[in-house]
Amino acid sequence: MQASAQIGVTGLAVMGRNLARNFARHGYTVALHNRTAARTRALVEEFGDEGSFVPTETAEDFVAALEKPRRLMIMVKAGDATDAVIDEFAPLLESGDMIIDGGNAHFLDTRRREKALRERGIHFVGSGVSGGEEGALHGPAVMPGGSAESYAVLGPMLEAISAKVDGEPCCTHIGTDGAGHFVKMVHNGIEYADMQLIAEAYDLLRHVAGYTPAQIADVFRVWNKGRLNSYLIEITAEILAHTDAGTDKPFVDIVRDAAEQKGTGRWTVQTALDLGSPVTAIAQATFARVASSRTALREAYRPLAGGTEHPLRPHEAERYVATVEHALYASKVIAYDQGWTMIRDAAEEYGWDIDLGNVAAIWRGGCIIRAAFLDRIRAAYNTDATLPSLLSEPEFADEITKAQVPWREVIAAATRRGIPVPAFSSALAYYDTLRAERLPAALIQGQRDFFGAHTYRRTDREGTFHTLWAEPGQPEVEA
Repeated sequence: MQASAQIGVTGLAVMGRNLARNFARHGYTVALHNRTAARTRALVEEFGDEGSFVPTETAEDFVAALEKPRRLMIMVKAGDATDAVIDEFAPLLESGDMIIDGGNAHFLDTRRREKALRERGIHFVGSGVSGGEEGALHGPAVMPGGSAESYAVLGPMLEAISAKVDGEPCCTHIGTDGAGHFVKMVHNGIEYADMQLIAEAYDLLRHVAGYTPAQIADVFRVWNKGRLNSYLIEITAEILAHTDAGTDKPFVDIVRDAAEQKGTGRWTVQTALDLGSPVTAIAQATFARVASSRTALREAYRPLAGGTEHPLRPHEAERYVATVEHALYASKVIAYDQGWTMIRDAAEEYGWDIDLGNVAAIWRGGCIIRAAFLDRIRAAYNTDATLPSLLSEPEFADEITKAQVPWREVIAAATRRGIPVPAFSSALAYYDTLRAERLPAALIQGQRDFFGAHTYRRTDREGTFHTLWAEPGQPEVEA
């Protein structure tokens, strides 16, 4: 078979198929391969007029169809399936060729695979791809890791198919080995928090303000014209305005209130614990999904006492909408800040040189968390790459200061009524924890020293100390 394809895609489910079509639409000849050959034929029959495709049925023919250096993109299920595909194709490749994993792989798996293939002279690029099936076809946000050499060859192709904002591609080289998949994982963690915060805002407007889903849709449309402008706010308005055709009820009322997850939120929380990165809003959003699915536990708790206050009167509800907007915005800033802090923590841990401003830039389009205020996040990090927190930037700090009273009022009102706001509450608690001059962690250190002789540090002099608790009157000793 003649080597004529600039890139090949194996794994032609919805994401793989749409990425292949995207490459073809941008003028690249795309080799196609799938474990089930019928899926390859179906793609060519249905979309063959969109560009140049080279359908293949065997691994050997697939590799032979690729121009050197070969670029082979894997779009299969994360985990063992990815390893199986790598084991199938790697022996057929040569030094300088590259394998690109565009799935939601765990970044530690990507680090392992990159190291093993590097020893064989093969470049392995773990690339996050965000935007779902529509983004894959029309322009996703792309987060490739791997070597600088591989990006020099592959990068222009990924930039071509990515979303564009103000003419800039939503794609950049994130860093070496697993950096791309790590950043995609954090993107998904932020997505969990963002979705939970929006859901809590909806719940408050419905059960405190007393609004209908259609009225709340109108509120979200107004919010989407301001500082909350984002893809998730936009689609939330559409969902809340939708009526179920079979029952004429609001769509949101006929959907079971048990949220599912595919694991990336869980990975974010687990990894954050390993890094010592306090992503509390992301964690609470993840646990909120878990709790929503615990049917037996919810049945056990349902008869228990709750809040006592009734919904607001109409003239109070309008003012309340503005307070919820403040609380939602402030909580979103905290959740995003936690994500950026986690990326910085990982960069230090794994030796990645990640440009935090560029991360904000490529998330402005194509991806699920695309939002207007990402421009400001990019500007903040471009002004000061060492910025320890978004709240160190004056404009963000001023907005959070102005949100103080309504943010606390919203959470207090929810608590009095027994309405759960775990992500709102966690974001505020995180803010209060980090701004506190002194924390009760001093007492915890005393407890640890008492029962386990874990030692502590003092405020008035250097060193590590232990108190002889079992001997009253005895002084502390330096450990």
